[in-house]
Amino acid sequence: MRKIIVTDLTRFSNEDIVCIAGIDIDTGECIRPLPYLPISECKRLNILPGAVLSGKFNTCPTIELPHSEDMNYENLTFLGPCSDSEFKEILSASISQNIEQGFNVSLQNNQKHIPPESKPTKSIITISVNPNQIEVVQDGFDKTKIKIHFTDSNLKSYRFLAITDYGFYHYAKNHYQTTNNYNEINSVIKNQDEVFLRIGLGRLHISQQGIKGYWLQVNGIYTFPDYFKNVRAYF
Repeated sequence: MRKIIVTDLTRFSNEDIVCIAGIDIDTGECIRPLPYLPISECKRLNILPGAVLSGKFNTCPTIELPHSEDMNYENLTFLGPCSDSEFKEILSASISQNIEQGFNVSLQNNQKHIPPESKPTKSIITISVNPNQIEVVQDGFDKTKIKIHFTDSNLKSYRFLAITDYGFYHYAKNHYQTTNNYNEINSVIKNQDEVFLRIGLGRLHISQQGIKGYWLQVNGIYTFPDYFKNVRAYF
């Protein structure tokens, strides 16, 4: 049996399921348990970011890069929450310098996808971002969606990336979307010492503009020393 700390709780358009991912406490390996979990199972197991889970994990026989983290699971058990310091420590140990270094690719400024031919060997990374270089915004085309702008340590800007962090997204949507004013949530972020972003790659997708690739998304937004407590108590 292995133990992981949950670092990603990723929403889908189908609100009945979520994708979780976590980091093995002993090895530092990132694991994405499959199949995706029903929300009801997350409630039953009390799975939130920072939850410690044990289970038997086996690499999927049909794994396709870049989603090398995919693993089948058995006997998933909730062992309790980790401490704030343990959560920060496991995120810190997984940090990549920036998005390009983490996925071993070259990107243009504001490029939101990685082409299929690039085929990174992983689909989830952690980066540390200057709190002053982050802004939560309303989508420019679909006002029901919330996006994020940020600039990483490579001085590459990423604008209007999808926020797939389940808790953060719903907290922002429920508290701020009626006014379309995210000043308060952005002020909290900018007053932190550190912000860690979990950057994920979606499954291969062709956009409405005909662009094929693995699209960047923000699976987790974690602020230190303070965090949005209501974001992590949404079930």
